[in-house]
Amino acid sequence: MSIGTLVAFTTLQTSLFRPSVQLLQTGVEVQTSMALFRRVFEYLDLRPDLVEPADPRPLPAVRGDVRFEDAGFSYEPGTPTLSGIDLTVPAGTSLAVVGATGAGKTTLGHLVPRLYDVTSGRVTLDGVDVRDLSFADLSAAVGVVSQETYLFHASVADNLRFAKPGASDEELEAAARAAQIHDHISALPAGYDTLVGERGHRFSGGEKQRLAIARTILRDPPVLVLDEATSALDTRTERAVQRAVDALAAGRTTITIAHRLSTVRDADQIVVLDRGRVAERGTHAELLALGGRYAGLVARDESLTTAA
Repeated sequence: MSIGTLVAFTTLQTSLFRPSVQLLQTGVEVQTSMALFRRVFEYLDLRPDLVEPADPRPLPAVRGDVRFEDAGFSYEPGTPTLSGIDLTVPAGTSLAVVGATGAGKTTLGHLVPRLYDVTSGRVTLDGVDVRDLSFADLSAAVGVVSQETYLFHASVADNLRFAKPGASDEELEAAARAAQIHDHISALPAGYDTLVGERGHRFSGGEKQRLAIARTILRDPPVLVLDEATSALDTRTERAVQRAVDALAAGRTTITIAHRLSTVRDADQIVVLDRGRVAERGTHAELLALGGRYAGLVARDESLTTAA
């Protein structure tokens, strides 16, 4: 074989080898994409557990009277998480729900905005079963501030307007002031046009919580569910967030799921859950005098505070 033939053969081999490798890589990408598409279509084919009623009942003027009527809920059949919950939260009053981890506190709070549907009994808003309301009416009537804050990769203003798309700049500022976050936003280089980053990574936990509170203030719901909104914060940040929470809860029907009992002592009524049932109910003073589970939780809370 001459040198010219060898060079020609090598060149031809290289020209053939490169598209062959690319073809093999394309096959791998197709297989990977098929697996991804399979998962996407599985999600698209899922049927929602919560369905909007075909003929929803209107709720023109919400007072905010919330009732649990023999309400029960189970994640798994035969294993009740909540059983026989009978509670009344009159419009404009506050209810605090406390108890040990796993007692069903968060699940109870999720029944009001219909994040879950009761498996027995019912939950009513102004006498109307929440399952008979349209999603739009229920969303406008009940606001939720949870421990986990969801922010989008957009500006601060866009994240706030997610609650009220037509809100003016003045309304955004008023909500941020009430949530104790306006000064921090104003100090940013781009102010309200600052991008919050993916999942809000440019803000601390307390700042994200106050942004969530400002968003809820902007919606102005008559019923508010606070799901351990300050439990993951340090003491100083908790005070700032608690001031924002107090401003948000003023004049509203408020259901607070609490881990730190210091935040719920002024509630109109306190309910202690134990294994999905109401074990005790009353005011802070009444439950302390009773000397039961709530008194034990308060003693534990105070001992942890002292140790810290």
